[in-house]
Amino acid sequence: MLLMDDDDAPVLHFLPSLFILKHGGQACQRSYNDYSTRVRNGHRPSILSAASPMITASTSISLPVNFSLWRTIYSHGWCSLPPFSVDKQAGSLRRMLALSGGTTALCNLSEGRTKILVRIRSATRLSKRETNEVKRLIGESLRLGEDFSEFYRETSRYSRFRWIGKTGSGRLLRAPTVFEDVVKMMCTTNCSWSLTESMVGNLTRRLGEKLDGSYGFPSPQALAGVSESYIRRSIRAGYRSPYLVEFARAVASGTLDVESWRHSPLSTEALFEKVTSVKGIGPYAAGNILRLLGRYDYLALDSWVRKKFYEVHHRGRKVSDSTIERHYASFGKWRGLFFWLDMTKDWYAHKFPF
Repeated sequence: MLLMDDDDAPVLHFLPSLFILKHGGQACQRSYNDYSTRVRNGHRPSILSAASPMITASTSISLPVNFSLWRTIYSHGWCSLPPFSVDKQAGSLRRMLALSGGTTALCNLSEGRTKILVRIRSATRLSKRETNEVKRLIGESLRLGEDFSEFYRETSRYSRFRWIGKTGSGRLLRAPTVFEDVVKMMCTTNCSWSLTESMVGNLTRRLGEKLDGSYGFPSPQALAGVSESYIRRSIRAGYRSPYLVEFARAVASGTLDVESWRHSPLSTEALFEKVTSVKGIGPYAAGNILRLLGRYDYLALDSWVRKKFYEVHHRGRKVSDSTIERHYASFGKWRGLFFWLDMTKDWYAHKFPF
């Protein structure tokens, strides 16, 4: 596959230093500079696939105890943000995955009796290592390797929360990478959900790889390689634009290792401080990011959950944030997860709640 822009000029999504190291020479510096100028002027990258047909393969992943694919998919709004998409008619979750060797795979997930069924489409035949990487990335997104047994024991102690274990709820869908989760979370702050969908859609269509009509999420290098003005103009990210570029450049250069956050030995409080040290991430966004890292100590209050809490527990009457905090304090380290499931309980009566 050859990466091209709209005017058939090669697209080189590398930071300048990496590009020069790989290709060398002043001519390559000029090529990179020319491309950077073209991107700033609004040219959208795409991928031209070879004429050969896509190759289809299948694999499966064993289900953990107390797991529901659909309760995980619809645990929050990530399933409606690309590269995730739900095919309600086929009953599947679709996702493009970028593999470490450069291969791109389109995956469709559906639920079997004892396994998650995965249909994979790619331009080249996947090796066993690549297939295993697909399974690993799906497992990361669906939280298949996390032990929720302690959480389910806690839910069984309360009659109003026993539905959680019975329905296999509790796992929150996340991206294969922390980088993607953080970028998306930045796009949820101080705006409507429709604007979040617009920004994330623009990011994937303009900066993500394209394969067979689908787009992937942009890599840190792709996002780092464009200017703040491009993000403002083409992604419509507003005040978030400098934060997105600065974050992507820190990750792409290796200055910031966000992927280590999923297995960090830091206390939750220390990790919260580290997350909020990223410009553009405040307490609300950090609390939600921590949930996707498996830390549930924070409620991550925003206008939507506040209003929902008023409706569920106070007949619509407004109360203070401290009142909401006290309501869930007895759930200890799981309080953020109890809170979120309490606020979204009505979703679980439907296979496709939105």
